[in-house]
Amino acid sequence: MASGKGGSGKTTTTLGLARALSRRGAPVVAADADWDLPNLARLTGATDDDRDPVADAPTVLDAIQTEGALRPGRQEPTVLAAPGTPGDVDARRALGALAETVPDDSPTLLDCPAGASPDAAAPLRVADRCLLVTPLRRAALRDAAKTAALARRLGCPPLGVVAVRSESVPEGVGSLLGCPVLGRVPSVETEPLSDSSVRTAYDDLGRRLVDEYGADRWRVA
Repeated sequence: MASGKGGSGKTTTTLGLARALSRRGAPVVAADADWDLPNLARLTGATDDDRDPVADAPTVLDAIQTEGALRPGRQEPTVLAAPGTPGDVDARRALGALAETVPDDSPTLLDCPAGASPDAAAPLRVADRCLLVTPLRRAALRDAAKTAALARRLGCPPLGVVAVRSESVPEGVGSLLGCPVLGRVPSVETEPLSDSSVRTAYDDLGRRLVDEYGADRWRVA
């Protein structure tokens, strides 16, 4: 999941899509690759007041240091938090090791840093493809186009665009970013991932992603 700016809905989309693929029986791994601003594990506990999701979540380093391949379940996504001391870790090497650890037929979603910094480049160098996540504001779309260009230069071309907090998608968005619009996530006043319309939107996105990319790659129902 790649975006041009922070706060674009990238982390919510990572977890929303991971859960949607899990509902189809896929053994999904969702890993936090935004190590300076890690929020993925925290988001898993957004509706649970009785536990600390960050403390409970295994990290990317835990996953690659475990003997044998990581075996994600098929009921809930396996969520991997950022390392506790990210400054001591080579992100590209660690994420590359994660790619070797996760079974080939398991979708692995990386919540990437926003922008075009070296930190953002590290996961894009490792991933096969990316999804652009963006609101439909002019500045956000301009930054998303820059992210798309960076991803292509790094060999991680965008599969498509996910328009977030949007009630409709104008014609021309796909042409601007050079890839199709694969999903639209509505704006809601409640916690997004607890809203039925948002859940449906991610289910639709997961279906399209499987049909257009993952049907022959992943174990899905």
